[in-house]
Amino acid sequence: MQTSTRTVSIERTERPWGWYETMFEAPGHKMKRIGVHPGQQLSLQLHHQRAEHWVVVVGTAIVTVGDKVLEMTPGQHVDIAIGEVHRLANKTTGPVEIMEVQFGDYLGEDDIVRLQDDYGRN
Repeated sequence: MQTSTRTVSIERTERPWGWYETMFEAPGHKMKRIGVHPGQQLSLQLHHQRAEHWVVVVGTAIVTVGDKVLEMTPGQHVDIAIGEVHRLANKTTGPVEIMEVQFGDYLGEDDIVRLQDDYGRN
């Protein structure tokens, strides 16, 4: 049996806290790889139109979901419901990476409601 190889161009988007790469997107779901630089964190945020599932793949992540703060290591995962407050942080000196799967009718980057942001973004 012959297998075919498909090259996929994945573009990295830089942010003040690190970066993300959209690995796959189809109607109703999207998968991203997210890296957080040492000592940095994403905004404390929520989404009105999507839920997320995070899996830690590199490092030790500090994950806030609702009123819980979790220290998560590779292989651990968490679900974030639509409208649930959440944040991803790297309090270590090494890299942190997660895989994020988004589910919802709308998955645009403008569905981020920032409640607190270290970088002055709205």
